[in-house]
Amino acid sequence: MARSNKERTEATRLALIEAARRLFVEKGYAETATPDIVAEAGVTRGALYHHFEDKRALFRATLEREAEAVASHIEAVSIPAGSARAALLLGASAYFDAMAVPGRTRLLLLEAPAVLGFEAVSDIDRDNAEGTLKTGLAGLLGPGADAGKLEALTGLLSAAFDRAAIAIEAGADRKAYEDAIAALLDGLVRA
Repeated sequence: MARSNKERTEATRLALIEAARRLFVEKGYAETATPDIVAEAGVTRGALYHHFEDKRALFRATLEREAEAVASHIEAVSIPAGSARAALLLGASAYFDAMAVPGRTRLLLLEAPAVLGFEAVSDIDRDNAEGTLKTGLAGLLGPGADAGKLEALTGLLSAAFDRAAIAIEAGADRKAYEDAIAALLDGLVRA
């Protein structure tokens, strides 16, 4: 059965994103050239520019796909939890699992801020896992939690999770970070 134009278009877009991901992980953004991406994807240069304005736009699409995968994994694992604390701890563990996918920490936490800048990376975070974190923290702090404080805590904890993922990727003890997150959450409840 022949594929529709929409299916072919999506398949080409996906092939470009997957090829770009492999090369961005292997070589880094700066060392990855668009001719290498199109060769890896098995498409023409015209196909690349039909789907993406430039290499930076392709990189952003690659990051958005990675961030969506992380968020989906966190949500799938943390939603069944019985309490806000349990959901946050399960979510933290799920985040570390998701970030253990080879290349993901490099792409999302090291390359992304350098290539796209803080604001663009923050937007990607807000559109994905950060919302789940904010919801969990709101549940932990209870009704009447100050909105400004909740926003600030979400940003701080999100940054702490990212820093932990970088350290774990570099060989740090994951359990120590999970225990530290539990202590932070328990401190928030006591405060």
